[in-house]
Amino acid sequence: MQLLEERILKDGQILGDNILKVDSFLTHQVDYKLMKAIGQVFADAYKEANITKVVTIEASGIAPAVYAAEALDVPMIFAKKHKNITMTEGILTTEVYSFTKQVTSTVSIAGKFLEKDDKVLIVDDFLANGQAAKGLIEIIEQAGAQVEGVGIVIEKSFQDGRRLLEDMKVKVTSLARIARFKDGKPVFARADA
Repeated sequence: MQLLEERILKDGQILGDNILKVDSFLTHQVDYKLMKAIGQVFADAYKEANITKVVTIEASGIAPAVYAAEALDVPMIFAKKHKNITMTEGILTTEVYSFTKQVTSTVSIAGKFLEKDDKVLIVDDFLANGQAAKGLIEIIEQAGAQVEGVGIVIEKSFQDGRRLLEDMKVKVTSLARIARFKDGKPVFARADA
């Protein structure tokens, strides 16, 4: 997605060897026009899949996921990283390691929001090692629902996330694939497999 790549080049910051900071439009402050365009691209990519739910993990996946859900005219569910006192029954959980935060969290979704006949599109902000998407797939499978695909805003293709998901036989759609960082800038892969 050229609009997204241009925004990454303009406002993204490289931290260390492999961290891209995009807090001015995605992970802290949200550019709703860009997120709406991203949501529409995901909806177009999965329009034939009969998606019934869009699922993400809090927090930075929520904005693109809600716009994808709007474009598909389906509910959006986000997995919570911290169980609260109102989540008392039928909770689906798994453990997820965050590469950026370097912490393992127990993520949860109330089972009443996922049904066996649901066809789910997972949407998330980044794909690096694939652990967040893998965790969401595990939760969706616990509910007996079907994962139709994973939509990723920014993929770091030099890490193992895509391979992990493809080994699980899951379709991955990434809107900006970074092949590597060079001279303080991302170098984009041109094709989305």
